[in-house]
Amino acid sequence: MPEMRTIDTGEAALRCAVEGEGPLVIMVHGFPESWYSWRHQIGPVADAGFTACAIDVRGYGGSDKPQPVEAYAMERIVGDLIGLRKAMSPDAPAVLVGHDWGAPIVWNSALTHPEHFRAVAGMSVPFSGVPQRPFTEVFREHFTSQGRFFYQEYFQEPGVAEAEAEADPRDFVQRMMYSISGDVPPGDYWDKPRGATFLEGLPDPEPVAWLTEDDLDFYEAEFTASGFRGPLNRYRNHEADYEWLQNWAGKRIEQPALFIGGTRDPATFLFGAIEDPVALVKMFAPRAEGHILDGVGHWTQQERPDEVNAVLIDWLKWL
Repeated sequence: MPEMRTIDTGEAALRCAVEGEGPLVIMVHGFPESWYSWRHQIGPVADAGFTACAIDVRGYGGSDKPQPVEAYAMERIVGDLIGLRKAMSPDAPAVLVGHDWGAPIVWNSALTHPEHFRAVAGMSVPFSGVPQRPFTEVFREHFTSQGRFFYQEYFQEPGVAEAEAEADPRDFVQRMMYSISGDVPPGDYWDKPRGATFLEGLPDPEPVAWLTEDDLDFYEAEFTASGFRGPLNRYRNHEADYEWLQNWAGKRIEQPALFIGGTRDPATFLFGAIEDPVALVKMFAPRAEGHILDGVGHWTQQERPDEVNAVLIDWLKWL
């Protein structure tokens, strides 16, 4: 079992699950998740000769939970990772591994601060370079203005999505995870009109081996205690993130990189906008290698831990 530590990163204290000795590998989860999302990776990465450190991102679990929306800007969260690297590995840069929101966080950390991060791996969400416009403009053009539901638009107004999620955190997590997993029957569950709620139209979850009752117990306890305001505030910073990242316009990730996606993950294909996510990543991270796992949905390292671990550890040992 990993050791749970609270580490002061400068602006925020982060709860970290730490195991092993050797070069530092920081694991960054997405929404609605936890350090626990890396439960199948921490031990194997440690056994391979690394210090595995899976964090609760600010706003989650045992980490600090500031209230303001602007406290969850990409710049601030990247700063947390820099502070964590300095605290845990003062003499050497770290390797970053991220999933879902954690993927853009680690991609942009590696892009903007290569002196702190010597390699980067992203799962589910490919790196598509410095944005040319805020993502809010993109989804409002393609979804909101067409009268179509898009979950990130639904998340924009503080308090709305919080109320739906916090009414039954266990049900929210289970329904969301099942609805974009590799196990859900094919269907247009997210094709609904603007004004729908997040959970409206999602299928009733069936039991899946990778998300047990014990796993759901953990997530339920975490979000019952922490609420969803901090996690949802991450979605409310697209304009601020765009402005900050313009400082690196035209830059690429030059460090070694790894991308792992799934054929049934809508985020891997940027919601239908691209056909070849590995080629996209290589455009902006030329030293990247990519793996698209057949039948895998959005919860990459939870759905297929053995396959992910084999790819990830081979890559880590190669660095």
